[in-house]
This record gives sequence, C-alpha cells and structure tokens, in this order.
Amino acid sequence: MAAFDTTVIALYFAVLGLLALFGLHRLWLVLLYWRASRRPRPIAPVPVELPRITVQLPLYNERFVAGRLIDAVARLDYPRDRFQVQVLDDSTDDTRDVVAAAVDRWRALGVDIEQVRRGDRTGYKAGALENGLRTASGEIVAIFDADFVPEPDFLRRTVGEFDDPAVGMVQARWGHLNIGDSILTRVQAMMLNGHFVVEHTARWSSGRFFNFNGTAGLFRKSCIAAAGGWEHDTLTEDLDLSYRAQLQGWKFVYRPDVTAAAELPGSITAFKSQQFRWTKGSIQTARKLLGRVLSSRVPPAVRIEACFHLLNNSAYLLLTLLAALLPLAIAARADHGMVVALAVDLPIFIFSTVSIGIFFVVSEAVIGGRWWWRALLLPLVFAVGIGICINNGRAVLEALLGRESPFLRTPKTGRDPAAGRNRRREGGYRSLAGWMPLVELAFAAYYGVALVHAALAGQYLSLPWCALFFIGFAVVGGSSLIEAARQQPLFRLAAASLR
Repeated sequence: MAAFDTTVIALYFAVLGLLALFGLHRLWLVLLYWRASRRPRPIAPVPVELPRITVQLPLYNERFVAGRLIDAVARLDYPRDRFQVQVLDDSTDDTRDVVAAAVDRWRALGVDIEQVRRGDRTGYKAGALENGLRTASGEIVAIFDADFVPEPDFLRRTVGEFDDPAVGMVQARWGHLNIGDSILTRVQAMMLNGHFVVEHTARWSSGRFFNFNGTAGLFRKSCIAAAGGWEHDTLTEDLDLSYRAQLQGWKFVYRPDVTAAAELPGSITAFKSQQFRWTKGSIQTARKLLGRVLSSRVPPAVRIEACFHLLNNSAYLLLTLLAALLPLAIAARADHGMVVALAVDLPIFIFSTVSIGIFFVVSEAVIGGRWWWRALLLPLVFAVGIGICINNGRAVLEALLGRESPFLRTPKTGRDPAAGRNRRREGGYRSLAGWMPLVELAFAAYYGVALVHAALAGQYLSLPWCALFFIGFAVVGGSSLIEAARQQPLFRLAAASLR
C-alpha cells in the first residue's frame, strides 16, 4: 500500500504540474495582450479599388439556418460587379430546397449567387471549400458557416488589410446571437471570448502564429493555393491550413473590432460534439505539423508558442487523469497535514486554476458592459470545463492513436429574433449522447464518495476541489442523459399526452 500511495502521489503532482504549466501560459498570454493594448494598431482604410470577392457558404443539412445565412450574405454592402456567392451545399435533406429557393430569389434581384452541389461529401467541409475554389472568381475568399449572420459592412471593414500583398488571411471576432438563452450559452460565450479577445490578440500582436477559425474570415486565394490548398486529413482544416500558410511566410491579421455573430449550441450534447471535433482536430494538426514547426526557421519564441497552441487541448487528457487521481491522492495524503497542503498544493492550485480565471475575467472586462456580473459565472465555466474533460480527453486519445472519425456538424435550430431565443422545432437535428453520460455520472458518484471521505477525515482544503469536480460531472452527465431521454419516442409520446 505504501508503494501504491507513493505512485499515486507522484502521478498526481506530475499531472498537476503539467496543468500548472498550461495555466502559466494563459497568464503569459494575458501579459502579451496587455502589452498589445498599450499600442493600438491603425485600422486599414477601405481601398479605393475594391478587389473581387467570393463568399463561400459551406452547408450540410442546415434547414433551419440556411435561409437566414444566405439572406445576410446577399445583403453585404459590396459592389455587385465584384461580388460572388457560392452556397456549397452538400445537404441530403430538404435543406437543398431551402437553398434553391433562396438562391433563385436573390439571383432574380441581381446577386451573382449559385448553389454548388457535389456527388458525395469527400473531404467534408474542406472538400466542399476546395471544390468551390475551382469556380471561384474572387481573388479574396470570405467564408461563413451556417450559424453566422454577418453585418452588412463586414467586407468593407476587413478587405482593406489585403492592400498589403503579404497578408494571406484576415480573421474577425465571433459574437453570439443567443447568449441569453441559457446558462450553458453564457458559459460557452465566456469560453469563446477568452479565445477571441485575449488569445488571438496576444498571438497576433506579438508576431506569433494564430489561426483562421473556419468562418467569419477572409483568405487570399493565392495564399490557399501556395500553402497546398484545403486538406481533410484532420477535423480542423482551418487550423491546418493556417499553420501551413504561416510557415510559408504569409501574414495573418486579426480584427477584434469587427464582429460576426453566430448561434451557440443550445444543448449540452451538441456542445460536447462540437468540443470533441475541435479538440481532436487540434491534436491531429499537432501530430501532422509540429515537426515542421520545430524544424522551421521561424524565431524560437514563435515555435515555443506554437507548441503550446497546438498542444493546448491535451490539457483535457491531463484533467481526466487528474479526475481519476485526485480522490486517491486525498486518501493517500491523509496524514500530511494542513501545513504541507498550504505549502505544496496551494501554489500549484493557483497556477493551474486562478491563472485561467484571470484569463477569462480579463476578456470579459475588455468586452465591457456589466462584465462583473458575467464574471460571476466563472465557477460554472470551471465546472463545465471539468465536466467535458472525459469527452475531450477521449478526443485527444483518439487523435494520438490515429483513430479517424467523420466530420460531425453541430445541430442548429435557428434564432427567432422576436422571441430572443432558439426555437424548438419538430423534426430537428440531434446529436447522439452515446455512453459518455454514464461515465460522467460514474465520476460524479466517485466524487460524491470523495467529498464524504474528505469531510469525515477533516481534509477541508480538498472539499472545494471535490465539490467542483462533483458538480461538473453531475451537471454535464446529468444534462446529457436527460437530453438523450427526451429524444426517445416513449418520452415524446408521454410529453405529448400531457399537453
């Protein structure tokens, strides 16, 4: 038992130390952001001679949002003789009819718009984008996913950056159409704000690599071609192309002052599906490109940051290991006392959690408004991050083992502007929960036992940790199981009979 306890404690501190390193990196990004905020960059003016732009809209079974997207893009304020829209429609359901009707309506109004269909979904989104480039007439290509609603002035505010011939991509910040729908959408918004406000600004302003986010951005077509085109051997074709282009010397520009609003996933199952794809894709990209990055001639600071960037989601696998080890470590250290815990555990705890809290609070403060109220959601952000760690840890493991999986779209329901919330629709799209909720609830039970043990043993410093893990797994696992039950025919029949 002594050997087992020693092994558990050693593994526990090793994992916690690695997580603390990722936490310190977040603090470093906050510092880089602070430096950037002291020297604002001038905004490129609208060019006198506007370039021809092709707007690509990759779609797959998006009946509820396809029309909204096409309408928003068709209303973009840009000269019609230099403006082309490609609806890259791989749909297999009645989305095809929605798209066809919208395309016909706007073509009749003078918009150069077409519905581009393929015989199969080879390459998924990346394949659709690459196929569209064959007939794209624009020297600049703008891309919007199905859940986005760009403002009319989006192109005019961003296209001026391409006056610099070295600029290959311009990325805008994501906004949130349905942030007020639920606690879950508010938590997601806070997570994304940290990425777009602090991370992107810090990396871009300091000359580090940052990435196109797959939507709400513009690429120079020659940059895509020079970097090797869209490839579909990862689930994050955007991150992959971004690194290949920047390794060739193309400059990327971030415009945090330009926002394109999008719909956040309205269900925990859809959110987990999206997170799984993003996590797995980033680790696949790390496997593919990290060797090229490390052997490149870019400055060492850029290479180091690229390692943290590409490997950042591996923290979910570490967090899963920590979740398994923490209760065992608590039991193994029952006789270590309060002084040792304060001297050893507290500093590591601060670096691995408080640093990330600062990261999120800074992003909310920059956005402004009643940011202090939004900051109160921070414990829930931590809890949800913990709750999805098994889901995302599995994604990391699958990517490391080279296990392939299809590109699964995130279901969207469309936003009703009058109601100010997502509409529940009959025949909607669903994400499958699978067996993961049972594992998450098993971990919640594990931490319920750990909470009782820590309280009875007088290990009071462990109680907040155990409570956070318990809440995270219970909320995420329980919500996923409830959503899965609601999708069953018997539940629907019972619900209908009660109406």
